[in-house]
Amino acid sequence: MKKKPTKKSLRTHKRLVTVGACLGVIVSGGMAAYGQTATMADMEKQNQDLQKRLDALEDLVKKEGLMPSGSTNKSVMSAMNQVTIGGFVQASYFYNTQRPASGQSASYLWNTKDNSFSLNKFKLTVASAPVATDKWDAGFRASLMFGDDAPDLNTPGANGTGGNTSFNDLREAYVEINVPIGTGLDIKAGELISLLNWESGDGGAANPNFSQGYQWWYTGNGPSAGIQGTYNFTDKIGLTVRVDNGLYQGPVDNNQGKAFSGSINLKPTDKLWINLIGWYDSQPGDSSTSGFSSIGGFQFTKEFGTGYEVDYFHFAAPGTDTDLWSVGGWAWYNFTSKVGVAARADYVSQDNGLLGPAVRPGAGLSSTDNGGALGSLTATINYTPVPYIKIQPEVRYDYTTYSGGLNGKDHQFIIGCGATYMF
Repeated sequence: MKKKPTKKSLRTHKRLVTVGACLGVIVSGGMAAYGQTATMADMEKQNQDLQKRLDALEDLVKKEGLMPSGSTNKSVMSAMNQVTIGGFVQASYFYNTQRPASGQSASYLWNTKDNSFSLNKFKLTVASAPVATDKWDAGFRASLMFGDDAPDLNTPGANGTGGNTSFNDLREAYVEINVPIGTGLDIKAGELISLLNWESGDGGAANPNFSQGYQWWYTGNGPSAGIQGTYNFTDKIGLTVRVDNGLYQGPVDNNQGKAFSGSINLKPTDKLWINLIGWYDSQPGDSSTSGFSSIGGFQFTKEFGTGYEVDYFHFAAPGTDTDLWSVGGWAWYNFTSKVGVAARADYVSQDNGLLGPAVRPGAGLSSTDNGGALGSLTATINYTPVPYIKIQPEVRYDYTTYSGGLNGKDHQFIIGCGATYMF
């Protein structure tokens, strides 16, 4: 009687047949590719020649600096697979009911011209994966920004020697290194975005309101080249310390002065965060800028959140001392995952002189008053029909104590809508 094959023997037989078939396809296919007269010796020789060419090409790539010496193809490909590319495109239309004769809304930063459609921003960010905190690790981040708002968000390179303009489209770019000490010492070096301000310079792409508040402009500073270290003692308290070219120097320093700033980062609960920030910027000519700030927020529920910012600046120069302070608050509520509302109130006051530089040519405050205040109230609807689109109809009321400071008046209404596509 013939013995019935077991399931195990059948599986083994099938595997042998499959392997044999695969080997047959590979060998026959390979032999066909080399021609009917090819021999195994010929194939081996051609493989050796190909390997030599690959080794020579890899040596050339390393020599040209396109691949670090000692790295392997596998490690390079692994690093490239972890690089992310993202950003957003942002456009808007806003209208000033005062119809300013100059065509520009005094003190309003975010549209080059009133009653005009604007491409506010195109931002492109390339970044490595987040650095590990338990070992030596490194990464990078770089962002380019173009559009109407870019000149006020990026740092022009004209203050560098020789009129260097290669930084004009650069928002930020830095190398990041983790030193495995304790919980991990995070070090960043390069062009760094300011530690100041509750609002992000990305505007409606990141903030509950589309336009920026006055604090972002008058109590902040642009990107500057420097080095920064952050250490988290626990998950509730951390410290950030930075040294850079100066609060208002940008990527290339034109003097020997430097700015020193630091932030104590507190997160008492998962709903509350507070940053306590201080700085001292010493520049030639006995001029300096010093002050402190606090920013933070509290998330009452998943739908309802709040934020705040308080700032104090002291500007000192021979024969001039000026104090500036500000306060601002934000609140937002999401009715659904697609529809929400947001409100902002801010107030900036300076005791001596006209508030800050002109926001845009022809769009700055105009008054002969020696000291005054500027503020705004803003209401925004946030509509997100799909996760990567954000539409923000907005109405804004600006007011000032500088007589005639807003196009000859003390107030203005601006209405419009912004839209952001995030990728």
